[in-house]
Amino acid sequence: MRNWLIFLCLLCIACSGLRVDYDYDKNADFSNYRTYNYYADIQTGLSELDTRRLLRALDSVLQTKGIQSSEEPDFLINIESREFQMPQNNSVGIGVGGGGRNVGGGVSIGLPIGSPNREREIIFDFIDSQKDALFWQAVTSSNYNENSSPSTREKILNEIVGKVMMKYPPRK
Repeated sequence: MRNWLIFLCLLCIACSGLRVDYDYDKNADFSNYRTYNYYADIQTGLSELDTRRLLRALDSVLQTKGIQSSEEPDFLINIESREFQMPQNNSVGIGVGGGGRNVGGGVSIGLPIGSPNREREIIFDFIDSQKDALFWQAVTSSNYNENSSPSTREKILNEIVGKVMMKYPPRK
C-alpha cells in the first residue's frame, strides 16, 4: 500500500507539466541590467487578458529583484507563445489471432484513452537595448486548458513567471 502511494505522488509530480529551459550569454554582466521595458509592438500570442496577467506577474517579480521599469531601459523584454497538441501516447491494444501448424494470422487495434493534451510554450527573451543582442532566454512548456477560469489562468501564469525568474540572474 505504501509503495502504491509513493508511486502516485511521484506520478503527480512528474505530470505537473511546467518545464523551463534557460540559456544565457556567459559573457554578459547581469549587474548592468537594472532597468527594463517591453517591446512597443510586443505580440505575445496570448489573449489580451492573459497578456496583461503575464506582464503584471513579470513586473512584480522584476521589482522584487530590484529591477525597475524605465522609458530608457538597459534591456527590453520580448515574449512569444504558441499552443500545440501533444500526440496521444496512451492506448489500449485489442488483438485477435489464430494459427495452427505453420499458418498464423492476427488483427490488432489501438484504442486511444483520454483526450489529447494541449501544451503552451512561452518564450521570454531579454535583449540588451544598447547592443540589440539577446543575453538571456527562458523557454517554458506547460499543460494548457483553454477553458480555465480567470483565477486559474492568473495562478498558472504567476507560477510560470515565478519559475522562469527563479534563475534570473544566473549564478556563475
